Amino acid sequence: MAYYPDWVSDSFPPELIDFTRIDWIDFAFAVPQADFSLAWDGAGDAPRILDRLVQIAHGHGKKVKVSVGGWTGSKHFSPAVATNDSRNTFARNVIDLYNSHSLDGIDIDWEYPSQKGADGNAVDPSDTTNLLEFLRLLRTMLPSSAVITAAAQTVPFSGSSGSPSSDVHEFAAVLDWVLMMNYDTWGESSDPGANAPLQDACGNATYPEASADAAVKQWTNAGFPPSKLVLGLPAYGYVSKSSAYGLRQRDVMELLQEEGGGQIQFRDLVKQGALCASTTPGDPAYLACGGFVRGWDACSGTPFLRSEAAGQLVSYDDPESIQAKAELARKRGLRGVNFFDVHGDVDGWALVDAARRGLQLPGV
Repeated sequence: MAYYPDWVSDSFPPELIDFTRIDWIDFAFAVPQADFSLAWDGAGDAPRILDRLVQIAHGHGKKVKVSVGGWTGSKHFSPAVATNDSRNTFARNVIDLYNSHSLDGIDIDWEYPSQKGADGNAVDPSDTTNLLEFLRLLRTMLPSSAVITAAAQTVPFSGSSGSPSSDVHEFAAVLDWVLMMNYDTWGESSDPGANAPLQDACGNATYPEASADAAVKQWTNAGFPPSKLVLGLPAYGYVSKSSAYGLRQRDVMELLQEEGGGQIQFRDLVKQGALCASTTPGDPAYLACGGFVRGWDACSGTPFLRSEAAGQLVSYDDPESIQAKAELARKRGLRGVNFFDVHGDVDGWALVDAARRGLQLPGV
């Protein structure tokens, strides 16, 4: 699975998605408004782009859902699910969205119930309880064939105290799966760390709960079945101005052109010459080039790039680390993996193919 942000449509139109490799697309983002209606985050022609995406996906026998919310789009979730009246209004608007675009499901990306998340988000101790009631209502209003999913942290939804809930089994009755967003653990920093740790093999991580391994344990220990869990994988990393020599110190390079917030897509690491595909036949690796040196952080199970001359360090994922995470998902019995986002991979789909190898799917 992979997210498709509407704002990449000019550089990466939906026609470029290879649906022989991808089964589900999450179209991002529909944003709840103060009156509980939905608007679009990104391109003004998002509805037209979405309709093109759905037509292409359905033509290949694959499926599309719209992701509602996002980091900057979660401001009004709390009041939207707070009362019976607001839940009904909000649910009807979601149903209208579903029907208007011939969707296959809805993804709720509330970042985060009972926690602040981005500045300006409404927060209430009853958020998680109210979310469950909203999902129950939505389940009764959508056709039985529609899936309902949620994007969440590596820890379960927060309870009224703001701490992760110890029991979320009731959510499993209304959600088809939960995406554990195992990325953005560390951003831009002079002491950079892993963006998306596989593990805390050294037992000294500042955020030990933020890894693929920990996410699976935390959600299953809280009563969520592994078959309804999906591991989030990043197709991007972070560039940091840093003199660090590795990731055990704990963000974006001035020489590399990064996106806002220090992010850089895997395809841009290749395009800008920091990574080069291996020339050995059959080798899926991407090697450091352009004056960068590749290192491997055994503690987190992720690679990094360093340029001493530029004073830059990049925390990122490559085919080796992506395959390892997909292998973890397979061995733990998860439903699958989901990339954020589809346009971050190279044209040859090196990251997606690595995930498919880890999942032992055919064709790679």
